[in-house]
Amino acid sequence: MMDIDFIVTWVNMDDPDWKKEFNTYSGKKDIEKNGVIDARFRDYGFLKYWFRGVEKFAPWVRKIHFISSGTPPEWLDRSNPKLNIVRHKDIIPTQFLPTFNSVVIERYMHLIPGLSEHFVYFNDDFYIIRPVSEERFFLNGLPRDIAAFLYNPAWSQWYKTLNNNIEIINRHFDKKEVLTRDHDKWFDKSYGSKARWNHILKFYGKFITLRTPHNAQPYLKSTFREVWDAAGKELTETSANRFRSVTDYTPELFRTWQICRGNFEPYNTYQDTKMFPLLIKSGQAIEAIRKQSYSLICLNDHANIRNYDKVMADLQMAFESILPERSSFERYYNE
Repeated sequence: MMDIDFIVTWVNMDDPDWKKEFNTYSGKKDIEKNGVIDARFRDYGFLKYWFRGVEKFAPWVRKIHFISSGTPPEWLDRSNPKLNIVRHKDIIPTQFLPTFNSVVIERYMHLIPGLSEHFVYFNDDFYIIRPVSEERFFLNGLPRDIAAFLYNPAWSQWYKTLNNNIEIINRHFDKKEVLTRDHDKWFDKSYGSKARWNHILKFYGKFITLRTPHNAQPYLKSTFREVWDAAGKELTETSANRFRSVTDYTPELFRTWQICRGNFEPYNTYQDTKMFPLLIKSGQAIEAIRKQSYSLICLNDHANIRNYDKVMADLQMAFESILPERSSFERYYNE
């Protein structure tokens, strides 16, 4: 069995130093009065269920690397031998700090001391809610993933940054050679209709954006090193973006590079993973947790959730129904 680590990033919005720096660099008078920013960073106390889910449903994980710019939650037991607290300053060059840009933080993950070659990256809104095996993320020593093109109209900042990634990919990979070499991986039957653009664009000469399922993403650390060797100039220059920018390169650059290199095993991640926008699907999210309908779920926050306190309380009750026992990562209940 291979060693597999998990990485999770988290923001302590209650850290006064973090608030002060955010307000200083963003020009905001108070982050808590800005609904959009509040929704992106606020913590509704569910992080403990992330740890409980990992311990109960993925006990095989070797190490959890917890990345944060400020103080970890008080209840987190830092003495747990499976936990490694990582500060931004431990991996990101000083000239780019402080940063509030998640894609900048993510591109330096491979510099975490002691990180295993095989690791899975989680946002803190992504939870494991039923048992998963190592093979869910890695098979034959390679990350499991879906290689499927997706038409990208570039109508938002996020989609524009995905096009930035593809420009680098097309400079380093020949699409015809890649699809010929790994034909069976790109046209795996498990993808179903998710890969219809693979067939439509089979003879088109350039790569376009791949599907980017919001997922707990498996990576090889060596992929990060390879991408940095090839695109270090671009990644370094855009590391100066303290906030998200249209010039950014996102983690999908590393994922797409990994796929184009052939370092993956086909897997339709949509079959056991689901994102729930809480603005419109809070009820479905609560039911999915209680019934453990998926292996992994994402709870996507929004500033305009109606009856916010009740939604959060119902979600907590759902988590408690499947993860009532305190994990070894908790010093005490955070209630």
